[in-house]
Amino acid sequence: MAITAKDVQRLRQATGVGILDAKKALEANDGDFEAATQWLRVQGLAGAAKRADREAGEGAVAVVRNGKTAAIVELRCETDFVAKSEEFVSLVDEIAASVCAEGEGATAQFQDHIEKMLTTLKENISIGRLYRLEARPDEVVETYNHQQSGRGVNAVAVVLKGGSEEMAHEIAVHCAFAKPLYLSRADVPAAEVDAERKTVEEISRKEGKPEAALPKIIEGRLNGWFKDRVLLEQNYAKDEKQTIQQFLNGATITAYAQVVIGG
Repeated sequence: MAITAKDVQRLRQATGVGILDAKKALEANDGDFEAATQWLRVQGLAGAAKRADREAGEGAVAVVRNGKTAAIVELRCETDFVAKSEEFVSLVDEIAASVCAEGEGATAQFQDHIEKMLTTLKENISIGRLYRLEARPDEVVETYNHQQSGRGVNAVAVVLKGGSEEMAHEIAVHCAFAKPLYLSRADVPAAEVDAERKTVEEISRKEGKPEAALPKIIEGRLNGWFKDRVLLEQNYAKDEKQTIQQFLNGATITAYAQVVIGG
């Protein structure tokens, strides 16, 4: 039977093994999920499967820029001891460089290395979030990565149109500090906005606010909620008298990505 990517992903989630091992197990057992799981145990990968149940809440993140392209890659593990090790940091740097140069599919070539580290270090290690941003000819891309104990922990990439690399870098630094969830108000899911509107309305009513004043009060509180989450509406970290939208001075952020370890 044909082995699909969904089959491989399901087996990976259930056992904690890598992509190549999951695919090999399914192929060796004609796509039978239970037989593939047992096959992995027989092959001595049961320990890896057990480690996959442990939370990988630590790690390191790397960001690489090459010309008009930038890539962010997160490598997850269980302890900061491993996350700060030279081997771990070097590996995530290498993966990010490959993703920047070749695309997201480049991660597959590192699976064997990760499997070996998983075995020797006895920790759940895996590639986490990754992004690859490409700027058009009339755009610039810049990055920032906050370092902690020799490893990246808060990486940002920003693509900007109509502005300089210096401006793009400043916005990336701001994102590292302010951690916006969305670029613009239009990007916030309607369900989240509706839920927050109901919440602030309920709070305002319980506070005994006058009925006639409620619409204005609700909108004011909702605007404050947007300001916390939306990049363009946040106060610029280095000059809180202006928003990021004002700091842009006509330039446009066409894309941004951020990965914070533990976030």
